[in-house]
Amino acid sequence: MALELVQALARTELDDHLHMARLLMLLNAHAGKTNKPVEGVTKLAKLDFLLRYPNCLERALVAKGKPTAPACIQDFERTTIESKMVRFRYGPWDHRYRRWIALLVGKGLLHARVDGRTVKLWLTEVGHSAAHALEDAPDLEYLSARAGLVARTFGTMSGTALKNFVYATFPEIITMRWGDPITI
Repeated sequence: MALELVQALARTELDDHLHMARLLMLLNAHAGKTNKPVEGVTKLAKLDFLLRYPNCLERALVAKGKPTAPACIQDFERTTIESKMVRFRYGPWDHRYRRWIALLVGKGLLHARVDGRTVKLWLTEVGHSAAHALEDAPDLEYLSARAGLVARTFGTMSGTALKNFVYATFPEIITMRWGDPITI
């Protein structure tokens, strides 16, 4: 029974749909009423780091002097991290971001435009509709609330400021070797 559960969890982690759904909700929360783009894949990765790891979101909120109660972190989430990120040049990173972005663009849910050296990402109308449908799902209510919290609290920071904040708040990331899995 335990092995079957581990295998089921591993399959879930490898399923692109789970990650694309989370990114849709994050991008939708970041967009606000003006459909503001996320400026940079690295910035998206840092925002998603806080969304994917509720225990890290809590620590980041404390570092910002914000209350942690709105994150609605469940007891089981304090000891379970269901997804992997690795130490990369600019902090936490999942090598699949460009894949997920390409899939979302291919499905007509996301626009991506290169402006200088920055990739700007924003949802299409269909992407907003899909994100709203996900947000209305009872099983995703905590994730949806957290996406809004992450966007409101950290979304106005530049990619560089967010990277520096992550390094300052999670200094153990700095001493990790590139390519090592992050365990916080």
